Amino acid sequence: MPPSKPTRPAALKPKAATSKGGGGKGDDAQPERVVAENRKARHEYEITDTLECGIALVGSEVKSLRAGKMSLDEAYGRVDGSEAWLIGCDIPEYEKANQLNHLPKRPRKLLLHRREIIRFAGLAAEKGLTLVPLKMYFKNGRVKVLMGIGRGRKLHDKREKLKAQSARRDIEVGLRGRRTGGRRDE
Repeated sequence: MPPSKPTRPAALKPKAATSKGGGGKGDDAQPERVVAENRKARHEYEITDTLECGIALVGSEVKSLRAGKMSLDEAYGRVDGSEAWLIGCDIPEYEKANQLNHLPKRPRKLLLHRREIIRFAGLAAEKGLTLVPLKMYFKNGRVKVLMGIGRGRKLHDKREKLKAQSARRDIEVGLRGRRTGGRRDE
């Protein structure tokens, strides 16, 4: 008679994979929570390409962001050598972090792959484009920055864009009124 195979207790047996994608890290599809958006950037720059990147922050900065306090109005991106930096971003001090607080307008390092830095740096230097932060948000518990690369608009370009938007809006309102106003039941 062959020797019997020892059995494991139920607590030590490996769990079977679930049908929802394996139960791995990052399966929770949480929507991103926007902390700040730079609406002026889309008006002042013609954005040609965007890139999501991480950002290196200290604890008090993250706490301040969770409270929804920050400003991207005067911020811009800069590539120095093999590193990308976010400069001019204002994250106010966190009130409850007394001695361990941060400087509100310190330069913050953007976390990108080397090939992404090379590509964006090449575009910025070659064509005279600018790195502009478009929005900052939480995604799966981590802070992300959506950086855009764009060309500055001249005043007449801004006026043309506003004129085209208002004309398109007037046409949509007119069509909406025609659809609902034209049908009368007598």
